[in-house]
Amino acid sequence: MTERAQAAQQAEPADEAAAETAAMAQPEQAGGGVRRSDRTRAGILAAARERFAADGYERATIRAIAADAAIDPAMVMRYFGNKEKLFAAAAEFDLRLPDLASLPPEQRGAALTNHFLDRWEDDESLKALLRASVTNEVAADRMRLLFAEQLGPLIARLATPIGADTAAAGAAGAGAAGASAAGGDSVATRAGLVATQALGFALCRYVLKLQPVAALTRAEAVAWLGPTITRYLTGTR
Repeated sequence: MTERAQAAQQAEPADEAAAETAAMAQPEQAGGGVRRSDRTRAGILAAARERFAADGYERATIRAIAADAAIDPAMVMRYFGNKEKLFAAAAEFDLRLPDLASLPPEQRGAALTNHFLDRWEDDESLKALLRASVTNEVAADRMRLLFAEQLGPLIARLATPIGADTAAAGAAGAGAAGASAAGGDSVATRAGLVATQALGFALCRYVLKLQPVAALTRAEAVAWLGPTITRYLTGTR
């Protein structure tokens, strides 16, 4: 690392502290403040997503993000507090998980694998979040929530057959509550295992560029991962 780069990294915390102090003194805008603040917040978030995707969490700075958004760094601090909070706010991603219920169970793992490959390859911000989550707890928390909140419900829907016979469920009597609790644990476990495949493969392929994983073709990756994810989705062992 060059002396200039080291100096820039050392200066960044001081820059953020100075910006935070300035932000506290920044007066509120009167008249039309709600609409203006919404536009300002959206502009900061858009600039932050692009900057985090381009530079990664560690190298991105509040000053650079503010410049991208054509705004004073103090205003970035006013809206988001610090870089970690800004990153957590910017990392509001939708995995856009597909509806797998219409597919035969044996095809669902391949379909979900293809979808994850599309998301990792098309969204630089998602890869930036993955890179940052390796070393930053805020990013790691955001990644955990992202998969827990979106993948869990998908697996829960697949675990509940459409049009299931409610009479059969009622016949279970008092045992139904226990079965439901066990099913909830099973869904959480299966969601976590699917995440190990999606996140672990992405880390090795796109971040670490581990060979020969990074060199696998799309078809080869799906052939390896699909059956395993299918097993996790269906709960078979």
